[in-house]
Amino acid sequence: SNVASNVQPFLSEISLGKAAIAHNGNLINVNPLREQLVKDGAIFASTSDTEIILHLLARAPQRGPQGSVITEALIDALSKVKGAFSLVLLFQDRLVAVRDPHGVRPLSIAKMNGAFIVASETCAFDLIGAEFVRDVEPGELVEFFNEKDGKVQQRSLSPFGMARPAPCVFEYVYFARPDSNIFGRNVYLVRKRLGQELAKEHPVKADIVVPVPDSGVTAAIGYSEASGIPLELGLIRNHYIGRTFIEPKQAIRDFGVKIKHNANPAILKGKSVVVVDDSIVRGTTSQKLVKMLRQAGARELHMRISSPPTIDPCFYGIDTPKKDELIAPKMSIEKIKEFLGVDSLAYLSRDGMYRAVAVSGEEPSALQQRFCDACFSGHYPIGTPADHKRKQQEIL
Repeated sequence: SNVASNVQPFLSEISLGKAAIAHNGNLINVNPLREQLVKDGAIFASTSDTEIILHLLARAPQRGPQGSVITEALIDALSKVKGAFSLVLLFQDRLVAVRDPHGVRPLSIAKMNGAFIVASETCAFDLIGAEFVRDVEPGELVEFFNEKDGKVQQRSLSPFGMARPAPCVFEYVYFARPDSNIFGRNVYLVRKRLGQELAKEHPVKADIVVPVPDSGVTAAIGYSEASGIPLELGLIRNHYIGRTFIEPKQAIRDFGVKIKHNANPAILKGKSVVVVDDSIVRGTTSQKLVKMLRQAGARELHMRISSPPTIDPCFYGIDTPKKDELIAPKMSIEKIKEFLGVDSLAYLSRDGMYRAVAVSGEEPSALQQRFCDACFSGHYPIGTPADHKRKQQEIL
């Protein structure tokens, strides 16, 4: 939900004092936790799973040495949750950063004027002139605190054990900003290689390459470079409109498409066009864009997608909660082509995606075991809400 009550950070007065918490990701055991907390008397002001972590923190036993009580309480709270979380907690003179054992979402540390800064993406550090230090490792908790002499110290813990790393590959495809470095790679360079691999796998004779802005721009640059077909900005985006596919209601998405993009007939009229986008989730946005491009005079439209078909929802932090909302599980590529109204349609293969992600010395096939690509493969490294519910029923 996008209601104001879900805006982070969450601020609360707990028995230890005032605490602020912010969280990127999703919990898969959110429903049983919420039900139990309500039974125990908890009152919720939002629908966000971040508030659940705050309630668990408030109820955690207070133990540990002076100054580390809040950290021990957070460890206790997070030991009860399942799912993806990159989380920060601000309490008095302490900042705590923690990442789930699989490291699904990014989290990085920087330094500036003797202080430490934590953010999901490194572009945030660039904006304020901070110096990147390192990533928070999967399963790691890093605590920053002031010593008596005023210097900021840090302490690293690994309280949640080891798990198979499963950073989200969709961060490279769509979610992260291209000027960030995440999971040890530059997003822009990976995204451009996605386009290059796409051109190699699915060449087509055309006059121009047109990206769907902004998410398709970098891959389109790669496609243009690899194919030799010139890149043109035949679609212009209104930057005052947010991302459409993650909007929770279809009516909002439909309206957003109308005012988010505009086609340029001077570029498109009479042309055979390769349209490059990062993904097709529901298909509603792509269908409306195709209609817009046709009305602007495009002679042929060849849709090229710089990721594999999205066949399953994400339960780890991207808002695609229902499989029946996705177009790829319901239709063949040929049927999707007809639905969109394009002359041809092709997706990047899973192997091609990992060739783009691989850096020097890495075997692309091995990366399939080191990333989460559940939305493309249906393989969930942490499980799903249904899996967790089934396990709980078996225990009972």
